[in-house]
Amino acid sequence: MKSGFNRGLSSVARWWAQWGGAIVFYTILPLPRWWVPQFEGIAALAPWVGLGLGLGLAGAHSALGVLGFTAVFRSALVVWLWFWITGGLHLDGAMDTADGLAVPDPQRRLAVMADSRSGAFGVMAAIAILGLKTLALAELTVGHLGVLALAALWGRWGQVVAILRYPYLKATGKGAFHKPHLRWPWALFGGLGASGGVAGGWIWIWPDQWRLALGVWVGGLALAVAVGAWFQRRLGGHTGDTYGATVEWTEVLVLIWAAALTHWVL
Repeated sequence: MKSGFNRGLSSVARWWAQWGGAIVFYTILPLPRWWVPQFEGIAALAPWVGLGLGLGLAGAHSALGVLGFTAVFRSALVVWLWFWITGGLHLDGAMDTADGLAVPDPQRRLAVMADSRSGAFGVMAAIAILGLKTLALAELTVGHLGVLALAALWGRWGQVVAILRYPYLKATGKGAFHKPHLRWPWALFGGLGASGGVAGGWIWIWPDQWRLALGVWVGGLALAVAVGAWFQRRLGGHTGDTYGATVEWTEVLVLIWAAALTHWVL
């Protein structure tokens, strides 16, 4: 009995340490000194970090609305906050991936992606991502809370799918340590459950938006899988940069899909 209790405490302590590692790795938010992070296995918690991020962004969006900001300016500030809290981690990966994919020779793509200098295609990708997020968010007429929560969650869940399903193309790198610590299919269940909770809560609070909530949930799931699969097809696998690109482009496409749905189903 005592050994089982001790194992339970150890599991809770490890989970708590992993949460600290996920916060440190995926955001710029500081931890208290007493919270010692652990980084092994944090990828499974990434969708939950995305959920918290999305809810926080939705709160900021609402607060800016109360202050009287226009839809476009409010959206621009929220997207800037989105970028700032994540430290540009995923956007940097999307930029490096764009530079790599622009190279005609497949053998040189990984070397180009490893170069810390941003090329023209990387800069254009960053402009497209930030601009499309801003415009799609400004186009939304309702459902900002659910859309932001699901966009950030699905982006990181798509990353988990890519880590689990596809080979890692480099022996080392900032994403290499994730793969050995994830277990199929258990790593997927947490994000799926969280996304279902968001959609269910959305429908419960705003039942007249049930088509939008269901559409964003189903569409986000499909997009999260499809984006990672597209990078796999182009490169033959994934790297830390393409994990970031998967997050960013999934978020963009979910926001665009949600904005379109508001005109189609409401």
